[in-house]
Parts: sequence; structure tokens; C-alpha cells
Amino acid sequence: MVFFPNAKINIGLQITAKRPDGFHNLESCFYPVPLNDLLEIIPASYTSFTLGGMAIPGDISTNLCVRAYERLKQDFGLPPVRIHLHKLIPIGAGLGGGSADAAFTLRLLNEQFMLGLSVEQLENYARELGSDCAFFIQNRPMYCFEKGDQFAEIEVSLNGYTLVLIYPNLAISTAEAYAGVRPHQPAASLRALLQAPLETWKGTILNDFEKSLFSKYPILGSLKQELYDLGALYASMSGSGSTIYGIFAQPVELPAHFDTYQVWQKTL
Repeated sequence: MVFFPNAKINIGLQITAKRPDGFHNLESCFYPVPLNDLLEIIPASYTSFTLGGMAIPGDISTNLCVRAYERLKQDFGLPPVRIHLHKLIPIGAGLGGGSADAAFTLRLLNEQFMLGLSVEQLENYARELGSDCAFFIQNRPMYCFEKGDQFAEIEVSLNGYTLVLIYPNLAISTAEAYAGVRPHQPAASLRALLQAPLETWKGTILNDFEKSLFSKYPILGSLKQELYDLGALYASMSGSGSTIYGIFAQPVELPAHFDTYQVWQKTL
């Protein structure tokens, strides 16, 4: 059985408080994006995990797909499987690729072995794996709060707009990103700001990670400004990673020097 875990972008991201458990409370709109990895899980005589596409640093046994399988195996005695992940969503990019892979592993195993887990149960398993993972169970635009793993409905649609993602071949870890932010209560509710027309977002909707990371990595701020110069209605960094995205009214011809980056463009 094959699934295609997708990326997400953050439309606005406010870091509002440091939690007693060491995590941070945040508020953001998570929005799914059709940039996909490929995940295949099939029955096997012994359990294995293989990778293709982009390299993933670290011990393969700690990969979130493996952890998702082991967690369900603990409760349901799953039989051995072969898991193959073909990685196309960049690492450390703020696009949630690893979280999506974990959540889709849970979803695929639930379907393949007819475990009968509800959306709520799948989300709870996903929360054990990472703060962003639970979002990818329902995998639709959501207003996310607390650790980013609690959700509320929100009416936000990018249908008909062209989305451009630029990954400047720079991986930023979550720990590095959070080291530079100071939690604060925003002057205006992000949820209220998102209800205004998209054309007004440029001056009101911010990502709190940008201030410190743009100072440390000037290329990020430069890319954001270039997208505005090209006519973006709104541009931002996604999540805590290095991807800069722009939302355009129509497809855009990008400058030649963008070829040195990983670029993705699609009308949604």
C-alpha cells in the first residue's frame, strides 16, 4: 500500500509562552501543500526500513516512520512489514515533512491492518511522536495552538492562488530556531487577522522566527523581499525552518539564480 505524505506551510506563527514541560505554546494556521514524499508499507517476513531520495541524517532506527510502527505494534501486535520512504520534502525546511511521514504511517497501518482507530485516536498517537504530527491526520487547514497539536476550525483558502516554495539548501533545526525567540502575547489575534483579505496579510501576519533567523541567515530575508518584488501578495518563512514561500495571484516567472535552490511552484 502506498501513501503520499504532503508538506504544510504556516500562515503566521506566534510564539506566545514557554511551557513548564520545556515546549512552547504557539498559534498558527497550518495549511497542507501538495509537495509529497512517497511512503510504501507492505507485509514482510521481518521488519525493515529503507530510504530513497534525499538523505536523512541520524540513526535510521529513530526515524519517525519506524517509531510510528513500533508504537502501534506495542498496542496491536502488528506483524512484520517493509517500510520504504522516498524523501522529496526537504529536511529542516519548516514544511513538516517528517511529521507528515509519521502521521501517514499511522494512517496507512490503521487502514492496512483494519485497526479501526478513530481520527481522535490517531491524533493522540501522533501527538506522542511530535508536536506537528497530529495535524496531518485530518490534513486540512486548521488553526493550531498550544504546542501546535490542538486544533480549531478556520476559514482560510488558497484555492486559485499560485504558491511558490523556495528552499535555499539550508537546514535549520527546531532547537536552533527556538533558541532565538522570546515568547510574547501578540497585540492582535492571529485568528482574527487571518479573516481579513489575503491582500492585507503583508503588513499584519508575521512569523516570530523570522526576526532572529533573518539576522543569522540574511539570504532568508533577501528571498522574502525578492518574492515581494516579483509580485507576491504575501510572503513568509514557513514554520521554524528555512523555506520561504510566496502567494501569487497567478503563476510567476522566477529569476534564473533561483535555480541554485530547490524551488516548487503550483496553482492550488
